[in-house]
Amino acid sequence: MTITESLILDQFIQELAEGAVAWAESALSVRAALLEATQAAIVANDAAWVAAAVAIKGLAPDSPLIGEEWISGPYATISAAGTLARSITDLAQGTSPLAGSKFGTAPGNRVAITVLPSNPMEKILFNGFSAEVWMAPGVKAAEVRAAAGLGALAPGKSGGVGLVLGAGNITSIPPLDVLYELVAENRAVLLKLNPILAGMLPVYEAALAPLIQFGVLRIVQGAADVGGYLVQHPGIAHIHITGSAATHDVIVYGSGEAGAQAKSAGKPQLDKPITSELGGVSPIIVVPSAWTTRDLRYQAEHVVTQRLHNGGYNCIAGQIVVLSADWPQKAAFLAELRSALHRAPGRPAWYPGSDVRVDSAASAYPETERFGPDGGRLLISLPAGGDSALMASTEYFSPVLGVIEIPGTGKKFLDAAVAVVNRDFVGTLGANVIVEPKVARAMGDGFGEAIAALHYGTIGINVWTGLGFLTAAAPWGAYPGATIADVKSGIGVVHNALLIDSPERVVVRGPFRPFPRSFAHAEFTLFPKPPWFVTAASAARTGRLLAGFAARPSWLKMPAIFVSAFRA
Repeated sequence: MTITESLILDQFIQELAEGAVAWAESALSVRAALLEATQAAIVANDAAWVAAAVAIKGLAPDSPLIGEEWISGPYATISAAGTLARSITDLAQGTSPLAGSKFGTAPGNRVAITVLPSNPMEKILFNGFSAEVWMAPGVKAAEVRAAAGLGALAPGKSGGVGLVLGAGNITSIPPLDVLYELVAENRAVLLKLNPILAGMLPVYEAALAPLIQFGVLRIVQGAADVGGYLVQHPGIAHIHITGSAATHDVIVYGSGEAGAQAKSAGKPQLDKPITSELGGVSPIIVVPSAWTTRDLRYQAEHVVTQRLHNGGYNCIAGQIVVLSADWPQKAAFLAELRSALHRAPGRPAWYPGSDVRVDSAASAYPETERFGPDGGRLLISLPAGGDSALMASTEYFSPVLGVIEIPGTGKKFLDAAVAVVNRDFVGTLGANVIVEPKVARAMGDGFGEAIAALHYGTIGINVWTGLGFLTAAAPWGAYPGATIADVKSGIGVVHNALLIDSPERVVVRGPFRPFPRSFAHAEFTLFPKPPWFVTAASAARTGRLLAGFAARPSWLKMPAIFVSAFRA
């Protein structure tokens, strides 16, 4: 890095220090207006945003997979900016952001707050899907309402300048992290882009222009030398990173042998706080029961979506399916899983190092089967008692799907699966459970107790935890309790647009069966296939329509969304 480059960075940090003070001293009404202006700028640049993401990921112009870029890019960011603006407006009017939220209870003397659906339109649009925030045991509902607001409850108190080290996989992550640092922590932000998303720079500059003009955001590019300079800069008060535990440890302790020795000695080299979202090995626990042929096929596509969405380059991509060795339909389900892996649309292996990680997994497991147009999708199905230690401790971040078996059925199986994933799987970000509703009901309180025993930040029941990521009001982060010495899937949360203080986890739920079969089983959903499924043929149009709805919700927009979704 040249002297000129360092001087530019120094100047940016000085400008942001002034911007942080200006933000902290601004009336809440001014903050809300700035967030609304930012949302409008994102909407104005949504098509350019998706085009840049499509170019980075090498998708064909007519690919239905472009729907992923609409939903996980502009849609998620537009939703977050709008929800944050409403939360700040509520606070400006002397009302808690949770004033209209539905409160309930969860196992273990926990308060649960419904964050999806949050209004009548969402109840129709996401019919059959829901999300709850669970608080720690013993926390009272009144305490949760009173504490909601975070940085907006401390006017005049600046959090200084935060450094956000952006993710390289999902295009909404960097701006979502920026918004959370600004609103929840009263920090101005220096965003350093991951080089993989370098092509997003002009889009981010246009979409986030109101924040840049107000003086609370600067965006920079650069390699490791730029990152190293910034994390040690005295003008940076806080760091947030989305990435890997290995990168986190380099920042905290240093690199190479010296870094390893510093970590072993418990002597961090970083002199400022750091929060993080670091991924892990996400389980998909499949609770056995008597499924129809259509159930087997649908849930196989569901599992494959959890692995192959975005090509497999997601922090909460499902990596290991946990099956019952005693399930009579185990072989039939595995056959459908193989078929779904083969049928899923092709796409380039766009994330750096993917092929190396795939080959490494294949070399480690002779049971490997290859699927897809180029044989780049792996299925590693281990028999009961097989050695799964490597796949359970390695986040492959590529299209590698493992299957392990443990004995048991019903509650006995579920309890055993929870114990295995808690003990053996690296990370605590997201876990998924697929279970027929009547089977869950038959377990009584035991099912909820098993979910409470899963130590993950987001738990999906019959829906991928990705829905938690997409829900603006839902906090996003690892299960609490990590430290810089043992960071697991990270420290702290982001998103959390209702500004809930110290959430424990999020539980998202969906229908076991799609429309119309769901109605015959007293399940209610209007989606024949969720638009985030990798096999959803109309996902590109549905994703664009969902982004438009998030920008300006209207009952009149819903018919077009459902017509498109029905063509999935």
